[in-house]
Parts: sequence; C-alpha cells; structure tokens
Amino acid sequence: MEKEKFQIEFPINSSKGVLYNCMSTPSGLAEWFCDDVNIKKEVHTFIWDGSEEVARLITKKKDEFIKFKWLESEEEGDASYFELRIKIDEMTGERAIIVTDFAEEDEVEDAKELWIAQLESLRRVLGG
Repeated sequence: MEKEKFQIEFPINSSKGVLYNCMSTPSGLAEWFCDDVNIKKEVHTFIWDGSEEVARLITKKKDEFIKFKWLESEEEGDASYFELRIKIDEMTGERAIIVTDFAEEDEVEDAKELWIAQLESLRRVLGG
C-alpha cells in the first residue's frame, strides 16, 4: 500500500544548535523521542517501552536537518522516510521544527498526533 506523505510545522523557541543536538544525539533523542537509542554507525535502534524500531540515518546537515529511514520500510522497498528540519523565519527569527513523515492514509491523523505529542515533550525539555 502506498503511504501518504505529511508534514507538521511545530513552533519551538530554541537555538539551532540545541535543537539539532536534540535531534541527532542519543542523549538528545532519549529526552523526547524515545526511551533510549543505540547507535552503530548509521543504524539507530530506537527503544520505546521495551519494543525496538530500527532506522538508518540517511543524511544530515549540522544545525539544519536529519533524515532517517526505517529498516522495515527499506526491506519492503518502501520510499518513505522521516525527517526533522529546523526552520528559521528570516523576517521574524521565529523557529520551528518541520517533521516530514509517511503513514497509511487512514493512519495519517494518528501519526500527526503522535508527532505533536513528541514535539510537545521536546518543548517541555527545552523549557520553551
């Protein structure tokens, strides 16, 4: 089944460096995205309540974005990925994280809600 691409823009008040650190380091990710993460080269094993999901780091650019692909999707030849991108409005200086992800059509709303809950947890961690 073809997955549907969606994006969420989530305003967050923090510096690029701090946000990037929260998106790209094991300690940063464990504060808001998962309970724990183990990294071997580019393969990240994310752990939630004892269950594990494995993703490959596809590409990243310091202080800008990080992009992952779930290994399960890769094995199925699925083109989906998830990306966390830092956006700064040049006019206002306001910052946001833009999440790009994929879900099956009937699961898009649930997936968005899950991301929003995760990002609200990041905002709490950052005190923003």
